[in-house]
Amino acid sequence: MKSLISLASGKPTAAFRIVLSIVTFGPLWLMLAAAITRADAQTTSSPPDWIEFHRDNMQRWNPYETVLGVGNVGRLKLEWKNPIGVYDSAIASSPAVVNGVVYFGSEDGNVYALNASTGAKLWSFTTGNFVYSSPAVANGVVYFGSYDHNVYALNVSTGAKLWSFTTGGPVEFSSPAVANKVVYIGSDDGNVYALNASTGAKLWSFNTGDVALFSSPAVVNGVVYIGGLEAFYALNAGTGAKLWSFTTQTVVDSSPAVANGVVFFGGSADRNVYALNASTGARLWHYDTLGDVGSSPTIVDGMLYIRAGDQSTKNGNVYAFSLGGADLFLRIFPLRRRSIRATCSPLRFRCGTLVQELPRARC
Repeated sequence: MKSLISLASGKPTAAFRIVLSIVTFGPLWLMLAAAITRADAQTTSSPPDWIEFHRDNMQRWNPYETVLGVGNVGRLKLEWKNPIGVYDSAIASSPAVVNGVVYFGSEDGNVYALNASTGAKLWSFTTGNFVYSSPAVANGVVYFGSYDHNVYALNVSTGAKLWSFTTGGPVEFSSPAVANKVVYIGSDDGNVYALNASTGAKLWSFNTGDVALFSSPAVVNGVVYIGGLEAFYALNAGTGAKLWSFTTQTVVDSSPAVANGVVFFGGSADRNVYALNASTGARLWHYDTLGDVGSSPTIVDGMLYIRAGDQSTKNGNVYAFSLGGADLFLRIFPLRRRSIRATCSPLRFRCGTLVQELPRARC
């Protein structure tokens, strides 16, 4: 077999940034980008690898993708899907892809390592409950959380357990970030934990309130950014001391993205998308989506992408914002509650209360 998804014909074009993790959780069928050729799990990653949920740039896009482009992405074809029949449960975990190996968790309580080119299982590790947390791979170790309350570290080549750390609650949707030999992750006990990446020893914890922490931390320039109960936090990465917090009207499940001194996140049930000064927490911009914003933003080439609900239409929409005289408000497609079929939607430009609607695009 070739890579996971390949092109039917034609030559590669210029870089095309595929926006990940802005729609919802990963489907049962794993479909990943091309040009992953090696199946042996090594101890170091290369720049094109996707090593964790945020990606190492904390912006959730891959600047090294040079195969897929606007001129050829329409010719993608499926190479494999669940070829060995072990995934009877839902997969909410997002995959990490390092050195030709795909790592992800499953509702069946396992973490799997698959050959990225063929889908063949290399190894699996069984925890005591669901694994919704998305793995991070660093320095030959796979890190993730489980609903069994534990954070795990596994050998990247064999899946053997190196250590585990027990938190005060399930580690549900929060996914680890690894920086400077420290693992940062949230737990449903309301705490953010910093663990020694080599031993699993707790370095510090910070309590965000009596709430299940679904937000995944972003670590940039010695600061940990994460959502909590009716607030968004910036913590000192070395000590866990609070640097600042920004008050929202509800729990923040969205995971932040950080770019050029600005931290972006969704305010969940308070309906807003926020941009804050990363150093001070001052609000620089916000946008009311008229619905829940539980997804996480992606920043690419001056554009902000995020998914949110719309209470007026009962749909879920994907939004794109850009700089200019007016915010670009783009509904790529509405995700209807009772339908799995995607439909085309108008492109509209908003400036204050003025809305100009363009004709529908063809599907």
